[in-house]
Amino acid sequence: MNPTELRRLRTQSVLKQLIPEALASLEDELLRGLCVTDVECKRGRYDAFVYLDKNAFDEREQEFVLEKLGRVARYLQNFCAEAEGWYRCPAFHFKFDDRLEYQNKMDDLFDKIEEELRKNG
Repeated sequence: MNPTELRRLRTQSVLKQLIPEALASLEDELLRGLCVTDVECKRGRYDAFVYLDKNAFDEREQEFVLEKLGRVARYLQNFCAEAEGWYRCPAFHFKFDDRLEYQNKMDDLFDKIEEELRKNG
């Protein structure tokens, strides 16, 4: 693993810890309760995709939360930069995490295939 990759992974790890702390410092009860499932840095650590747990929200509420997060993104970036002593923090792009949902669908498909193989073979 090269040094650039190590820095990117370290940044992801640090942001995964700091973003929930920054959210907890907000006055908005809705944003304080958000659960960060993962952080993925892209483009040389200029952009960070922050994945949130979507289980507690329907589609309309997700849009509302993303809109609110867009308004406080700069505060969250400043919080993280200050906490780590960084000159600049990656730009945050918030998304609701549907990877768990996708993984569950894949597991169901594999279970069905296995069941069919047992029946037929």
